[in-house]
Amino acid sequence: LLADLSIQYLILDLSQSPAWMEMQFLVRRLRPEIRQVVLGPSGKEELIMRSIMAGARAYLDSNAGPRALRQAMESVIQGSIWAPRQLLSKVIDRLLTQRGIQDIASVSTLTLREQQVLDLLMTAQSNREIALELGIEERTVKAYVASLLRKTGAENRVALSVRATQVKQRELRSL
Repeated sequence: LLADLSIQYLILDLSQSPAWMEMQFLVRRLRPEIRQVVLGPSGKEELIMRSIMAGARAYLDSNAGPRALRQAMESVIQGSIWAPRQLLSKVIDRLLTQRGIQDIASVSTLTLREQQVLDLLMTAQSNREIALELGIEERTVKAYVASLLRKTGAENRVALSVRATQVKQRELRSL
């Protein structure tokens, strides 16, 4: 499956493999652009957090119906993460304590449009919402996000937002 470059999304059922975490990391290492949607048990926050940290863009209860799966897929296709908000807050807290992401490039190295996209991205807006707000195409937003990820070394939008928030807080404290 991973050799098929046309595959953009992958749905993994945790109940089907005891080595699901290794599978998620393998997919992320070999094909980082694939968006992973994971089905697994509900109520296990640590498991869900580990899955998101391993690369899942969505996590749904194994008993989720087709409607919930469709909503999650639409959210992932738009560039968002589908998981309980309280859990995403915990994931962000963990990312805040991790090292390894380069500092956000100084404001002077970002273009005005990159800064605008970053500001909107930090408010958890999807690519579509950012495009509407700025009056540009969604694919243009994707290009700006990709540029920001390259400049900062962040692996994903969440890590980029977290790091940008840290930098802004540091700047405010120094004033």
